[in-house]
Amino acid sequence: MHGRHQPLLGRRLGILTFHRCINYGSYWQARCLVDGLRALGADAVLLDHECAAAARAEIRCAFRPTLPQPTPRSDFAAYGRKTRKFLEAFAQLPLSVAFPLHRPDKLEEYDAIIVGSDEVWNLRHPWYGGCATFYGTGLRGRVISYAASFGNQDAADGLPPYWADQLRGFASLSVRDENSRSMVRSALDVDPALVLDPCLQFPPQFAGEEREGEGVVAVYGHNFPSWLSDHVRAWAMKSGRRIVSIGYRNDWADEQRLACGPHEFARFMASADAVVTSFFHGCVFAILNQKPFVTVPSSYRANKVYDLMRRLGLERRLARQGTGAGFYASLLTDPLDDRVSDRLSRLRQHSADYLLYALVP
Repeated sequence: MHGRHQPLLGRRLGILTFHRCINYGSYWQARCLVDGLRALGADAVLLDHECAAAARAEIRCAFRPTLPQPTPRSDFAAYGRKTRKFLEAFAQLPLSVAFPLHRPDKLEEYDAIIVGSDEVWNLRHPWYGGCATFYGTGLRGRVISYAASFGNQDAADGLPPYWADQLRGFASLSVRDENSRSMVRSALDVDPALVLDPCLQFPPQFAGEEREGEGVVAVYGHNFPSWLSDHVRAWAMKSGRRIVSIGYRNDWADEQRLACGPHEFARFMASADAVVTSFFHGCVFAILNQKPFVTVPSSYRANKVYDLMRRLGLERRLARQGTGAGFYASLLTDPLDDRVSDRLSRLRQHSADYLLYALVP
């Protein structure tokens, strides 16, 4: 590619994020951001932080992912295969030399370090919460954020002064949801850029790869309310669709695909007729693949899901208790509004402008 199309040519960039989570969204946001920056010419890598306590917590969660709903012992083997596929995928990522998470002074030098995306600033995160490295503490050189989030940490609760002071060391700030924007604005009196999740900014490509075919509804998430699952099952039976739950057990589905790795997940989401999800990246992959979908976000993910629906004009795809059968029949069949693509195009340009402004000062 000609240099003028690679504005970051030769720049050495490190990305600090949750790249080793056994979670499809976490994997793909890390993969898409590093691939996207490399396509722009950068020598970009994911900063390979190590923390024994976080690694143990990640494995425990991988085998009990649907808490508070217990995991049947019969599912452990499938979750083990899923975990091994993630570990294999991690090994293929462009990684830095490993360093202790709490010793950022051990990092090599970079032209810039990008913190984000994902919930890197969520002080409530069960094992990464309160890690100062994600707040830029101890990082050398120019530090910016891209699509960082506070997750379920509500802006109304405020950001403690110590953490606000850490964020003041960033050369440039961007977030991926309005809750995070409000948090930064209130704590720092700075208005951060609102940018797209890396999966929407730099979509993964699977051109030419085999896909499953028609007649399948993808279910991504867990602990769905019965008022939703009952309606989805009734619609699927009436319309001749098969419900397949990917990555997590949902007993109301016709098939459980618990052992899928991140690449199998992305291909499956691209091939399904429709998507039912409680996860942020379930919505993201439905939007990327222009699939009809319905979402009922869990309380943990409500901030980011509601914001994404609002920004893209997709509020009607939020399921609520009391909506009738016609709601599901319509939204799991009707294509996305054409205006969604137009909004995405504008937001991609805005996000690209931010990245170039922040990385080529």
